[in-house]
Amino acid sequence: MKEKNNDDYFEKQNPSTLRSIGGLLTFSTILPLNIYTTIDEMAKMTWFWPIINGIVGLLAAIIAFILARFIHFDALLIATIVYGFLLIINGFNHFDGLMDFGDGIMVHGSPEKKLSIMKDPMTGVGGISTGFIVGTITIAAYTSLISYAYAINLNFLLLIIVAEISAKIGLTTCCISSESSDEGIGKYFINYMNLKNYVLGLIICFIISVALSLGPGIHIGLLGIIGGAFGGALSALIAKRHLKIANGDVLGASNELGRLFSLMAMLLLISINFSALI
Repeated sequence: MKEKNNDDYFEKQNPSTLRSIGGLLTFSTILPLNIYTTIDEMAKMTWFWPIINGIVGLLAAIIAFILARFIHFDALLIATIVYGFLLIINGFNHFDGLMDFGDGIMVHGSPEKKLSIMKDPMTGVGGISTGFIVGTITIAAYTSLISYAYAINLNFLLLIIVAEISAKIGLTTCCISSESSDEGIGKYFINYMNLKNYVLGLIICFIISVALSLGPGIHIGLLGIIGGAFGGALSALIAKRHLKIANGDVLGASNELGRLFSLMAMLLLISINFSALI
């Protein structure tokens, strides 16, 4: 009887938008929310993922603020702690996808061979190098952002939230730009993504980024969202060239590249306008 109840768990749940959002947050983080639903119900809210991820970004920004304002750690240490927190709270899932993606695209051969390498539980030099390069540049970007927060205004720490929203903009951009594989969880998020919802999510994220970057400059947050979309589109383009399709590993890589390019885009604009901001 107990086994039957377990099998009937999802059938007994009443599908709702809030349960789908909670399920997606439970699925993508280690937060102890314990809200479960079917993969289909979660995937229907893929377009809303960037807004949800703003919660994760908020937690990271709070950590950065406490370490900067009250403990007075230097920028590099804060950046490393913030990045480590983001990897941990996401259960290392996206970073694992990035490394698998790096292994796949570095192998010579057919798309089928590359995909089989990505499924191999062993991580090769391509994956390790990709993880190292993306991780190092991301930490360096956070360091620069936090240094500006020290030098100009701590409101710059709010851009950490923009970067996390943009990470998932990278993922949704990859979804809307890719053909899905026939297997794996990633196919659900790709198949449920449509242009109408993608544009709606993008508009909401633009509005949020404007609100978060009123101090640093409205245009900086907007460019961060655009940078995230660029990272996702780049991931989709590389996947099409090497794999023909996208899977969960590609989506994970698009999240990490979305964050990276968001930070780089915002920092580029900040550095260009540094003299005006002080």
